[in-house]
Amino acid sequence: MSDTMRAVLEEMARSPLLRSDGRLKMQFWISREEVRRRTVRSGAWAGLAVYVLFAFLDLVIVPDAAHLTIPGRLIGSIVTVACLEITFRQGASADALDRVAAFFLFTIFQIWIWTSSQTVHAELFAYYVLFGNIFMAGATLFFTFRVPLSLLCCGGILATMVYALFLSTAFSATLKVLHVLFYVSCFVFTLIVNVRINAERYRTFLNETLSRLHQQEVEDRGAELLTLTNTDYLTGVENRRSLDTGLEAAWQDWREAQQPFSATLIDVDHFKKFNDGNGHVRGDDCLKTVARVLSRVVMARDGRIGRYGGEEFMAIARVRDEADAVAFGEELRAAVEAGRIDHGYRLDGTSIVTVSVGLGFTGARAPHTVERLVTEADQALYAAKESGRNAVVLYDPDDPLHNDASEATAALLKQALELSLLSLAYQPIVNVATGRIEGVEALMRLRTPDGAAISPADFIPVAERTGAIVPLGRWALLTVCRDILAPGLVPLASVNVSAVQLQMRGFSMQVAAILMETGVPGHRLALEITEGRRMEIDATVLKTIRELKDLGVRIWLDDFGTGFAGLSWLRTIGFDKVKIDKSFLYAADHPEGRTLLEDIITLIRRRGATILVEGVETEEQLAFMRATGVDEAQGYYLGRPAGIEAAMGIPPFVGDEAHAPFAAVRV
Repeated sequence: MSDTMRAVLEEMARSPLLRSDGRLKMQFWISREEVRRRTVRSGAWAGLAVYVLFAFLDLVIVPDAAHLTIPGRLIGSIVTVACLEITFRQGASADALDRVAAFFLFTIFQIWIWTSSQTVHAELFAYYVLFGNIFMAGATLFFTFRVPLSLLCCGGILATMVYALFLSTAFSATLKVLHVLFYVSCFVFTLIVNVRINAERYRTFLNETLSRLHQQEVEDRGAELLTLTNTDYLTGVENRRSLDTGLEAAWQDWREAQQPFSATLIDVDHFKKFNDGNGHVRGDDCLKTVARVLSRVVMARDGRIGRYGGEEFMAIARVRDEADAVAFGEELRAAVEAGRIDHGYRLDGTSIVTVSVGLGFTGARAPHTVERLVTEADQALYAAKESGRNAVVLYDPDDPLHNDASEATAALLKQALELSLLSLAYQPIVNVATGRIEGVEALMRLRTPDGAAISPADFIPVAERTGAIVPLGRWALLTVCRDILAPGLVPLASVNVSAVQLQMRGFSMQVAAILMETGVPGHRLALEITEGRRMEIDATVLKTIRELKDLGVRIWLDDFGTGFAGLSWLRTIGFDKVKIDKSFLYAADHPEGRTLLEDIITLIRRRGATILVEGVETEEQLAFMRATGVDEAQGYYLGRPAGIEAAMGIPPFVGDEAHAPFAAVRV
């Protein structure tokens, strides 16, 4: 809590009459300066208009003095307005304008009293003096005088009224006393109203200040959290999430303004040997040093540098051409080499830490997507390692070493369903508190005709790019509902859905048809959405999600923290469950990473979603999950993905009872 917020709370706790924080009072008056200036101006015009209109009473009550009172009203009003306008236009402060207004309020009252006192109707004049109370009320009604000024102005009016009354011979002493008591009562009531109005304004100011401070605190905390989520916990450079954002921005500049850039992957050579030989502490220090060295080179080109994973870094920088891209890569390589970080465990004759550099470049033969550009950089990095490491390689589409296997994968996906090359593995989702298996996640697997497995990281992006994900996704949904949910083997199953599927019109109808065909209630099916570059929260996606929720289907956010949507997704979509990416759990080995994970858990919990953490592989990690109040978890320690055979022979799921047909669950 800031000192200002503490001062505001203490001031609000005091009685209105005892509030005495001079600094806050000064801020209050400063904050109302322009409002008060405008109020004085508008109040003067309004008050003087009423003052002039009261001339009709002069004609009724003191008609013989009307030839004095009415011109007096007009002249006094004109002089008052002129003086106030001149003072206002000269930029005078609100206090100065208040003093001018108070002076003229008292003056025009004196004019009215003097002119109306010239009547021969002494008794009527004595009663007419009662209208002087309107001038005291006007000090509060039309202006925002501070209490001392209001006291002075109204006190002067009161004194004049009392003096005029006692000069009159029309009233007895008793009537004069009664009139004076009435004048004093009006004076006191006017001051009370003034005090209460100013106290209320001050209270409103304190509430607004407190609200603003709370908002600022939330924004500062959000900015801090955003910085943490965009920063690598170990090296202090950008993390993969932030790099993806930078890549997208640089790609847009390239597509729209033809500003070429390079996506450069830098890998620390033989880092595993360094880590194993020197220990993890020195390994971390090595990565920090390399990050600092690379940052100096990249910042000189006004680029971006981040840790892409493990001992791999990525740099994004604008370059003129292929030669400049290679020169940039060489600067990076040479800078690390010049750092002379002792290795000691290499067997290639080099005793210092070096890096291999792979470059993807948006030149004349630029790829069609930014994902492909990164793939090209990765292939170039592989070639640099194959060439003996401590080397710089620019991707060359004509080099046979850079052949892209994605076309072969795309061809395979076209035949995958027909040749039965697809299968599903199921990984248990475990309740951290009870150890029960709450459900399973269906994971798609692909193999070649000769039985070789292809990683989902390789074939899923190809399936999304080619559109093959649509029939594959429908097959996965139908298979899960028919083989796992309909027989009652598990209470709930989740299936990953692609951005391509969600953005496809009629997807919710497709899911509804599958549920109807298999007889599975919607609440037993969950769809996992992964935030990423391809996914945009547009009207079509929101409509699809709303229709799916109407079916009872649960909507989960997968791999939270690794994509682009982040907090805006949590605000826009009411996710039933949020799955925190395993990278945050692994980072929790360090204090900064642990704090970040705890902050993310707190944030999600406040949004009301169930929290699931992926990648639990040790008892220590599971204990940490319990300590932080995480609802559910997944990971090899709790159960590895397994085929449907692992669930066969298990009694059907009944009611709320869950079974554990998969690998051992340790809770």
